[in-house]
Amino acid sequence: MRTIVAIAGLVLALAGCTVDSAGRPSPALEIGPGIEPIPGSITYGGQPRTRLTKSPIGSVVSHQFRNEFGQRVEERYILQPDRSLKLVSRRVYREPFWDD
Repeated sequence: MRTIVAIAGLVLALAGCTVDSAGRPSPALEIGPGIEPIPGSITYGGQPRTRLTKSPIGSVVSHQFRNEFGQRVEERYILQPDRSLKLVSRRVYREPFWDD
């Protein structure tokens, strides 16, 4: 009986771990309408002054930068009909010392 309880505990502990195919921790992913810009985001402090006038409405704009902790951040924006950018997803790679 103790063996079954120990194995069940081990299975639950391992189920909480998430790694990608290379064995690295998977990045934190935020998706949805409630994502707020952070320092380094294109829309942090308001919309950019320049407008994407030649891109079609609905285009996806990707942006990569490092946050204040040195972690790589990837954001995706969608170009709105008024030519503003809407932040739709953010992925934070929590490995600050990887050289990628």
